[in-house]
Amino acid sequence: MDFTRHNEEQAAVWAAFNAGAPTRVPMTIACNPRMLLLDPLLNPGGITFAQAFSDPAVMFAVDLQFAHWFRHAVPGDIERGLPEHWAICPNFQNVGDAAWLGAPLHFFDDGVPDTRPLLTDDNKRLLFDRGVPDPFANLMGRARDFLEYYRERAETTVFHDRPVTVVNGSPGLGFDGPMTLACNLRGATEFCLDLYEDPDYAQELLAFLVEAVTGRQRAWRDYFGYPRERGFIWFADDSIALLSCDAYRELILPHHQRYLFTDRAPDAPLTVHLCGDASRHFVTIRDELGATRFDTGFPFDHGAMRAALGPDIVIEGGPHVDLLLHGTPEAVAAETRRILRSGVMDGGKFILKEANNLAPRTPMANLQAMYDVCRADGVYASAMQ
Repeated sequence: MDFTRHNEEQAAVWAAFNAGAPTRVPMTIACNPRMLLLDPLLNPGGITFAQAFSDPAVMFAVDLQFAHWFRHAVPGDIERGLPEHWAICPNFQNVGDAAWLGAPLHFFDDGVPDTRPLLTDDNKRLLFDRGVPDPFANLMGRARDFLEYYRERAETTVFHDRPVTVVNGSPGLGFDGPMTLACNLRGATEFCLDLYEDPDYAQELLAFLVEAVTGRQRAWRDYFGYPRERGFIWFADDSIALLSCDAYRELILPHHQRYLFTDRAPDAPLTVHLCGDASRHFVTIRDELGATRFDTGFPFDHGAMRAALGPDIVIEGGPHVDLLLHGTPEAVAAETRRILRSGVMDGGKFILKEANNLAPRTPMANLQAMYDVCRADGVYASAMQ
């Protein structure tokens, strides 16, 4: 394809969107190196997550291969072709918080790594007895070691005739949310029972986790030389999809408030990622936490949530990843068109993307069908005048 022409178009689309005068809906795709590792066609050597997690040289090579694949294979309003330089950082998927606290890491033959519950009914107070780990302990120490390896390796690496730079990214800066982390540590069923059968313990655990992660993030910001105040916040807590609105307000919202309003710069924008059936909480999260942007999943009624949230909130979403994986280009095009015509474009603050996190082996023809409809049906009337 003509990368120069495409890059000029996508840059103009994003510039107009960010300026509040969109010409059409921008489309982006969220995916990560699992696209390579879990696709035999893209991973003929059979590299595993266990190898990547244990050897920084392997992860470094995988991250570069993924960056090249993404820029040359994935349709959307993304910069394509060879970059001026490759920007990468170590990727440890979604195990950082629990593994840092000591939950055992498990690797699957055909899936992303995960952790096993650490806190059983017989040792529920284990974390309280141990205390908060060092910010660079366990997996966080490995993440720092990998990052330092990346920096040293990047100084002498040229990939497809382009230099390599390392982004200051780390699981030490992130947080999957207090309830999600509690579910990882206890098991989802067990922690949901704790909320009602042992509420004092559940609240103590949630408070402990918020305090622990807040302290760890401060240490990592110091390590990177970042200001103490957070000027931008990306936040998730997918497990609140298990709760009613009243239960969320009573049991979890106070912990979200404590975390999100600590070290938060005045007027810092908040993006909330909730990829499950959690849209019933969105208005509360907007009003109580000041969310300005929602990264959504499935099921999700785009038109209804636009009406509920109003025109000033950014909504990201689109066709279900299962449709993108197993459907036909025609089916993907029809669903994309339906979403764009749902009313979600009202106000000019909709971003089309997969719902949520692209599955390995997804046919690129389906993403191209999604992009073609976006470019044709996602144009705003004001841009046509």
